Amino acid sequence: MKEQKGRKMTRADKIYEKLSQAFTPQLLEVVNESEQHRGHSGYSDGQSHFRVKLITSEFAGQSRIARHRSVHAALGAELVAEIHALALELSEK
Repeated sequence: MKEQKGRKMTRADKIYEKLSQAFTPQLLEVVNESEQHRGHSGYSDGQSHFRVKLITSEFAGQSRIARHRSVHAALGAELVAEIHALALELSEK
């Protein structure tokens, strides 16, 4: 991944970039919730727990499972493997 303004991209940056490229979002928010899980299982480097809110017309007619699968496919197996928890709020409107 490329760097932004001389800094290494965070996982949140990578999630945002991949979803922006894969979909045409009306709304895309990526929130790092890792600090809320400090000391819990899966917390490692402060980049382990994320919440994504994505609204795109591309989800029209898709089931909840199909939407989740399309997001996971867009992120790719390598990035998904680096994330302990990924909460998804996905809708078409």
